[in-house]
Amino acid sequence: MTENVIEMREITKKFGDFVANDHINLMVKKGEIHALLGENGAGKSTLMNMLAGLLEPTSGEIAIKGEVVKIDSPSKSNSLGIGMVHQHFMLVEAFTVAENIILGNETTKNGVLDLKSASKEIKELSEKYGLAVDPSAKVEDISVGAQQRVEILKTLYRGADLLIFDEPTAVLTPSEIQELMEIMRNLVKEGKSIILITHKLDEIRAVANRVTVIRRGKSIQTVDVAGATAEDLAEMMVGRSVSFKTAKKPAEPKEVVLSIKDLVVNENRGIPAVKNLSLDVRAGEIVGIAGIDGNGQSELIQAITGLRKVKSGSITIKGQEVTKMTTRQITELNVGHIPEDRHRDGLVLPMTLAENIALQTYYKEPLSKKGILDYKKINDYAKQLMQEFDVRGANELVPAKGFSGGNQQKAIIAREVDRNPDLLLVSQPTRGLDVGAIEYIRKRLIAERDKGKAVLVVSFELDEILDVSDRIAVIHDGHIKGIVTPETTNKQELGILMAGGVVEKEVSHV
Repeated sequence: MTENVIEMREITKKFGDFVANDHINLMVKKGEIHALLGENGAGKSTLMNMLAGLLEPTSGEIAIKGEVVKIDSPSKSNSLGIGMVHQHFMLVEAFTVAENIILGNETTKNGVLDLKSASKEIKELSEKYGLAVDPSAKVEDISVGAQQRVEILKTLYRGADLLIFDEPTAVLTPSEIQELMEIMRNLVKEGKSIILITHKLDEIRAVANRVTVIRRGKSIQTVDVAGATAEDLAEMMVGRSVSFKTAKKPAEPKEVVLSIKDLVVNENRGIPAVKNLSLDVRAGEIVGIAGIDGNGQSELIQAITGLRKVKSGSITIKGQEVTKMTTRQITELNVGHIPEDRHRDGLVLPMTLAENIALQTYYKEPLSKKGILDYKKINDYAKQLMQEFDVRGANELVPAKGFSGGNQQKAIIAREVDRNPDLLLVSQPTRGLDVGAIEYIRKRLIAERDKGKAVLVVSFELDEILDVSDRIAVIHDGHIKGIVTPETTNKQELGILMAGGVVEKEVSHV
């Protein structure tokens, strides 16, 4: 017998000539939270997809409780007690919570779907593991954090003893992250085992027992978390020392590039999400917007970029009123946009990475001439940016959906930054990126500032906001609660303002 619930031995996975996993070994003990750490494109998700039955190894073997098994489908994986909570949720938004949880594993009574019994079982599971959900609520009406709890309940409903969490905190607020950590602790107390795929070193150190580091498709080392510092783990992951604080000189702001006055923008239901908001962003500065998700950040950026209609107020870019302009016209004012949802707004996933990188400039020379695309130049341009921005994958002709989330994000950043915009609008710039890529992206944003560009950054990561911003605008309920500087504030004060509270010291409102 073995104390390991899972043993992945000498696992190799090839896609043509590309080796995604190269003789990787991973051993997970019963009742532990085992972190899987690695850079974007290191092969973590590929390895876990083999455990989940979505892929099969080219060579190597998998053993469950000491017995070698063949996992050739998700249903086989489920039957072996393995459940995966994917980074991008696998939910049907029009269905209820209960309908999503039982989908593919329906409870029936005399051949009729028995939702009542299923809902009762779901409620019992949610109470047992501290996963508060309403079985009758539609998925499209619940928060991102609640959707993740639904995904976890899906695996538990199918009897999973080993749960795989793939970048589970990428879209969560700080309070939701704390809730998830507590849920994980409750799960292992009940005898479950967890594999946690993440780039976030503080989360690994907060919740994991051991960590296996993968670098460029190879397993480097497995260590006890208690004996490793964040610096140790970062160096193991990227193969060099990493700075957690970005060096920057004081900003030298010049003329106003973006000016927002008394802006009102409705959300999808016709209710104001941005309420009489005013804000200026100057050339040569980074303004960070800090706030809890759902307080008008998305609608604000969509209004600036022409993706959402403005109800009232004004937006001017370089002195030009843009509230009636199309997205193309605003882009032509030399505005770059890195959207918060790379799949919905940043990429056309079935198209090649080269085509995606050309999306903003395909209609201009040298990428096209007289309306005819020059694919050689498009592909060469993509190769150049992939190298410059360290976008890892087989090659530029692979569909964007074939790249890891972090590499998809770096491709979007490459496309927008390489256009040399005067105004760069950035939402969640490092979501899903590893520490090495985060370090690089933050340096690029500061470099844009130092070139005299105006940069507006929206991020739920307060460490990121404090690191890159010259001024921080705190948004709550569609209003700017105050504007502070990183030198004179901290996460606690920002948290109070984000929740609609008031800090004792004076806060600027300009």
